[in-house]
Order: sequence, then C-alpha cells, then structure tokens
Amino acid sequence: MTDDLIRLYAAILDRKQMDPAHSKTARLIAAGPKKIAKKVGEEAVEVALDAMNEDRQGVINESADLLYNLSVLWATLNIHPDDVFAEIRRREALYGIAEKLPKTAAER
Repeated sequence: MTDDLIRLYAAILDRKQMDPAHSKTARLIAAGPKKIAKKVGEEAVEVALDAMNEDRQGVINESADLLYNLSVLWATLNIHPDDVFAEIRRREALYGIAEKLPKTAAER
C-alpha cells in the first residue's frame, strides 16, 4: 500500500502544476486547503455511512476517494506520505501498534 500511496502522491504533485481547466486535481488544489479539508471530511463520512450499512464495495470505493483527497491535502500542505508513515512508526515504537495515541487523564 505504501508504494500505491507514494505513486498517487507523485501523480498529484505532477497535476499540481497543470492548468485547473484541464485537471480536476489542479482545480481542487487551486480551491485551497479549506475546500480540500471539506472534501476529506465528506469522504470520511461517506466511508462511515457505507460501513454502518455494511456496504463493503461502498467502503472500498469511498476509501479510495478518501485516500485521494487526503493525499491532495498533504500535497497542498507540503506533507509527504513518508512524514505520516514516520509518525506511525514513532507511535508504534512508543506504544505498540495502535490506532492513535492514548489519551491523557486530562483528555478523558
């Protein structure tokens, strides 16, 4: 999966330089991080809704959309997928494999 995300990210960076009239990705990037963040949120909700409906293919399709929009957001904010992977490895080294960092007592 790492290679797939790196290839997707590279393709997004290539399209970042294109004319927005000729590229959906360039158009999304030109709209700015707020618009892209909104798309990320919308796709995450669609994944969750399809999961609640136990729609396996829907979850697959919407997950692909989510990863695309998340990658566009990363490219816009100059975040390389390796930065995210490094954070995952850092957390794994500290806490083992976990979905996210444990909450402190103050956050509970």
